[in-house]
Amino acid sequence: MRILIAGAGAVGGYFGASWARSGLDVTFMVSARRARVLAERGLRVVDMGEESVLTPTTVLAEDIGAPYDLVVLGVKSTADRPFAALLDQIAPAVGPDTLILPLLNGLAHVEVLNERFGPERVLGGVAKIITTLNEDGDIVRMAPVATLVFGEQPGGASERARELRERLSVEGTDIVLSEDILGDMWDKWVFITTTAGLNVLMRAPLGDIAAVPGGPELARRLAAEGASVAKAEGHELSEERIETTVAFASDPELPVTTSLYRDLEAGSATEGEHLFGIMLSTARRHGLEVPTLELVTLNLRVFERSREKAGAR
Repeated sequence: MRILIAGAGAVGGYFGASWARSGLDVTFMVSARRARVLAERGLRVVDMGEESVLTPTTVLAEDIGAPYDLVVLGVKSTADRPFAALLDQIAPAVGPDTLILPLLNGLAHVEVLNERFGPERVLGGVAKIITTLNEDGDIVRMAPVATLVFGEQPGGASERARELRERLSVEGTDIVLSEDILGDMWDKWVFITTTAGLNVLMRAPLGDIAAVPGGPELARRLAAEGASVAKAEGHELSEERIETTVAFASDPELPVTTSLYRDLEAGSATEGEHLFGIMLSTARRHGLEVPTLELVTLNLRVFERSREKAGAR
């Protein structure tokens, strides 16, 4: 099986490196700049203190000449990297039998992929991992969890999905086949808008927010608003799932910041529109009042506007 990973960043790079170390045929589609870094340093993963170095196979988008069996999208959708441009890049890699596994947060990208390549080729996916790129471009895993959840959009466990799980289940990863992947994706979306929303509004790690009066209440409000949008879209989250999100975001001992907030702190483009803007527009379409999510979205839009103005000078 030939695997193409779009991106060699914190998520796609981590899982792709694990697969490549285990002998799977993995190629990373990267920019020319990232290709130079990988050629000089290798694909380095600092995994809970243990460092590994892989000499990866890379390709530029314009040099893709044949379809792959599996295309994994391990990149973010930001103002600086629009999703539509990524689809043009991977198009030569998608053949009649290619499966596409997106690991982006949110759900809007699934509909776009369905329209471009056909829903029969598109799986749903969720990456449960806390990783980042350090200043050298190395991947650093900051927590023990490294789980990839995927499944067929209609639900259930098809034969091809079971076979894919077997092939991708290698040391260093936990590959889970979901029979309700869209529900899992909504769960992750609400989790991210809750935790990232806290970081953005309070400009602090989750633990510091949870440690003061009103912090846990804000977490619950964000989770409830996100869950109301999921329910309106036909994916009602269980109370257990909601409480798990609230409990995580309300732990005063948790010094965690989200990748979206780390991008904001670095002055980089964020997933704000892809995560919060789309959730807000979905809420409005259903006539829902989500004032806290609206405030987070406004905050991020002001930030992106400031970035645009700074770039124009």
